[in-house]
Amino acid sequence: MRTRFQPLLLAVATLTLAAVDAPAQSVATTAPTGRANLHLCSTSWSPFTNEAGKPRYAIELVDAALKRLGLTADTAIIPDGELTSSLLQGRFDGSPALWRSEEREAKLVYSKPYLENQLVLVALKGHDVSAPALPALEGRRIALVDGWAYGDALKVPRGPTYVPSKTIEDSLQKVLHGEVEYALMDALVIEYLVQNYPEEVKTRLAIGTEPMLIRTLHFALSRKVPGAESIVARFDAEITKMVADHSYHQLLRVGWVEADVNGDGRTELVPASDQAGSGPPVRRYETVTVSASPQKTPGPKRFFIGGQVYENWKDVPDRYKVMDTNRTPWGSQSAPIFSFKWN
Repeated sequence: MRTRFQPLLLAVATLTLAAVDAPAQSVATTAPTGRANLHLCSTSWSPFTNEAGKPRYAIELVDAALKRLGLTADTAIIPDGELTSSLLQGRFDGSPALWRSEEREAKLVYSKPYLENQLVLVALKGHDVSAPALPALEGRRIALVDGWAYGDALKVPRGPTYVPSKTIEDSLQKVLHGEVEYALMDALVIEYLVQNYPEEVKTRLAIGTEPMLIRTLHFALSRKVPGAESIVARFDAEITKMVADHSYHQLLRVGWVEADVNGDGRTELVPASDQAGSGPPVRRYETVTVSASPQKTPGPKRFFIGGQVYENWKDVPDRYKVMDTNRTPWGSQSAPIFSFKWN
């Protein structure tokens, strides 16, 4: 039987989209509310960025942080391959979701990472996904989304053959249909699939246990935007506040976040509610990472619950070790990202 891997349209908050072929206006544009309006752009990258009516969690997160700062933003979804040129030519004020690239650094002010994209090998069931590095995959084919800034980590003298795909859905289709041996998929998407399609994942897919590549996701503004550095710095501070007050979790639809909440250079695990449940996260991809500190905490994980840091789970008071019955479980959001269909 043939497997098709297709995204479903879904209802999410509707945001105003700028026309793709319209030139961006200056940040000085004033919205009806009196707030300065940023004109941003991105390509379609489900579930992080997309057109209204489709999964666009990164756009929602950035919009919410900016709104808390008294700013508004609209994001135009532009064709694949045009993102860098559109930003460097000044057609837009910036982007809500960017990986770093040397080409963009000179003209853009980047935020601190507000999300780590941990890219993991995915293959058909029975394939080996334990390769420690790309050279170990010499002679194999990996589907990569055309236009994504994967960085220099993929440039190895001896390694796999890269096969371009249109989207991450297309990458997985190529795996399922035997056109490539592997795809690189984000851990957030993998956790969603494990939660929502356990039987399909169990019977059809092999998933790596360690990231093959880690890319940090950023909000970025053109250096020509008045006050760009100040806006970005305030955005960074607001993201930390949103992790602490759980609004980050709600917008990204995640149960646990790892971040440096108290600014001491060490990370803490933060649940989506102070009613954290009977135990800490146990699966490899159950926690989303915000790289807000120079390095992750070595050794046992710390926890930030009820406004306080605890050095380990046993120190967390029992009053927090109950499940919030109103909390949406990890990955079971009413707005599905993908759907399997069988012919």
